Amino acid sequence: MTTTMNLKTPPTTIASPSRWRSLGRMVGTLWGNGKARLGLCILAFFVLVAVFAPLLAPYDPKDTSFERNADASAAHWLGTTAAGEDVLSQLIHGAQISLLVGFAAGILSTVVAVLIGLSWGYLRGFAGEAVGFVVNLFLVIPGLPLMIVIAAYLQNGGILMIVAVIVVTGWAWGARVLRSQTQSLRGRDFVASAQFSGDSPARIVFREILPNMTSIIAGTLFGAATAAILAEAGLEFLGLGDSSIVSWGTMLYWAQNSNSLLTGQWLLLFAPGLCIALLALSLTLINFGVDGISNPRLREGKGR
Repeated sequence: MTTTMNLKTPPTTIASPSRWRSLGRMVGTLWGNGKARLGLCILAFFVLVAVFAPLLAPYDPKDTSFERNADASAAHWLGTTAAGEDVLSQLIHGAQISLLVGFAAGILSTVVAVLIGLSWGYLRGFAGEAVGFVVNLFLVIPGLPLMIVIAAYLQNGGILMIVAVIVVTGWAWGARVLRSQTQSLRGRDFVASAQFSGDSPARIVFREILPNMTSIIAGTLFGAATAAILAEAGLEFLGLGDSSIVSWGTMLYWAQNSNSLLTGQWLLLFAPGLCIALLALSLTLINFGVDGISNPRLREGKGR
C-alpha cells in the first residue's frame, strides 16, 4: 500500500521581493522622468523648509516689534508687513500650513474617492445607481461656490474646517476616474476567478482590483493635493479661514487689506504667491511621472 503524502509548502515571502522590485521600478520610472524629477526636487525643498522652519526663520513670524512697511534690507530681506512682522519669517513658517493642509486634504479626498469610486464601479443594480446619483450630484454642483458657502457658514473653524471643506468638495472627480478603471478591471479573468471561488465583494475590490490601480490612485492623490493647496490659499485670501495663523494664504489676505501694491510693498503679494505657484507646479510635474507609470507611451523618449 502506497501512502501519498500531501506536502505543503511552508509559508514564504516569495511575493515580497517581487513587490519590492515593482516598487523600485515605479520609483525609477518616476525619477527617470525629467519633469517629475524637477517636481520632486522642488517639493523636497519646501518640505525641508517646513520641517526646519524654526531654525531657518530669522525672527518669530508673529513678532510685531519691527518698523512697519519697511523695505527689503539686510535685517529684513523681504521687508516687513503693515503690522511690523518680518515677511521672510512668515514665508518660511507659512510652508508648514500649506503642506499640512494640502497633503491632509489630498489624502482624505483620495481615500473618499477610492472608497466611493471602487464601490460605484463594482456594484450593480440599485446600490450602484444610488452611489452614482450622489457622485453626479457633487459633480454638477459648482465646487468653488459650494466651498465658499460652507467655509462662510463654518467660519473661524481653523485648519480642520478648511481641510473638511476641501475634502467635501474635492473627492467627486477622483471617484469618477476610479469608477471607470474599476469597471474595466471588473471583467478581467482574475476577478471572475475570485468570484467563482466565493470571495466577498469587499475582498475582491480591495485585494484583487485595488492593487492594480496604484499609479492612478497616486495621480489622484497628487492632483487632489494640488487642488487643496490652491483652495486653502484662496479661502484664506478671501478671509474665510483662520486669519490668526501664519500661512501663505493669510499673508495674501493681510497684504491685500493693507493695500500693499498701493504702498509699493509688492513683495508681500509676490513672495507668497510665487511659493504657492511653485508648490502647485511641483505636484503637477510629479503627476507627469505618475502618468508615465500608468501609461508607458507617455514616458520620455518613448512613443511617437
